[in-house]
Amino acid sequence: MQISDIPFGVTDWAAIPATEHPGDHGVARWRTCQFGSLRVRMVEYSAGYLADHWCHKGHVLLCLEGELSTELEDGRVFVLKPGMSYQVADGAEAHRSSTASGARLFVVD
Repeated sequence: MQISDIPFGVTDWAAIPATEHPGDHGVARWRTCQFGSLRVRMVEYSAGYLADHWCHKGHVLLCLEGELSTELEDGRVFVLKPGMSYQVADGAEAHRSSTASGARLFVVD
């Protein structure tokens, strides 16, 4: 990842409007900032959320609250708790997320 041409700034995530993205079950609420080609998001998954697609986009994801299960297309499942993160490259292992109890995440992609 190359980060360039972004001046210092502070983001008040509570002031960023949320957009809703329904999953197969539940909903994801994204608060999104775009800095050049870098997308930065605060994401909240409702309890019972299950993504409606396999994602091929690369991310660095940090679990802030709750518990997140990330399933890879090959069947492996990884559980993230607060303070845990994952990273995956664009076009690498396809993945999808779910949560029984809900989760809040910080995502850079």
